[in-house]
Amino acid sequence: MTSPTRILAPEGIAPGNGYSHVVWGTGRFVAISGQCALDEKGAVVGEGDARAQADQVFENLRRCLAAAGATFEDVVKLTYFVTDVEHLPAVRAARDAVISPDRLPASSAVQVSALFRPELLVEIEAFAVTDPADHA
Repeated sequence: MTSPTRILAPEGIAPGNGYSHVVWGTGRFVAISGQCALDEKGAVVGEGDARAQADQVFENLRRCLAAAGATFEDVVKLTYFVTDVEHLPAVRAARDAVISPDRLPASSAVQVSALFRPELLVEIEAFAVTDPADHA
């Protein structure tokens, strides 16, 4: 697979703030379920701290991607679920620590009234495209 193609702003579309409007690639599709700030034993990491939770979420995403033979380089779409849009700067900072600003995936952000546990602030799901030859 070649690297995913990213278009920050197609003609007639205003540039996004920290994401690509369009991303595509050819290869094996990988879907990662929404990850929350839970450690390997299921305990919440960073209660009350959006950045600490986002860091843990991206670590969990990294582990899930690795299980599929993928990395953040292969991610074409992220969906953020936050209990308050005020958490988005912390989520973006955690994302920028693992994804290069010139390789940003497409993304959506949704404020939700709650996640499945009241102490959770952030959930993120990911879609990636990898080279099928890596798993032949």
